Amino acid sequence: MAIKNYTVEGMTCAHCKASVEEEISELPGVASVDADVASGAVTVSGEGFTDADIHAAVKEAGYTLRA
Repeated sequence: MAIKNYTVEGMTCAHCKASVEEEISELPGVASVDADVASGAVTVSGEGFTDADIHAAVKEAGYTLRA
């Protein structure tokens, strides 16, 4: 199982965290998602998802994935 870390810009509250986690968790192959509002860190584990998939899910949630 792969574990990847990302940084999301714009998360400021529990609702933001929930939105990002929900969008990412709906991706095929994602087993778990944990977002931290204070740091913007998002940890994703699973198999078969790509960075492009995560980028699109974060964008769909209304936030920006830091490069």
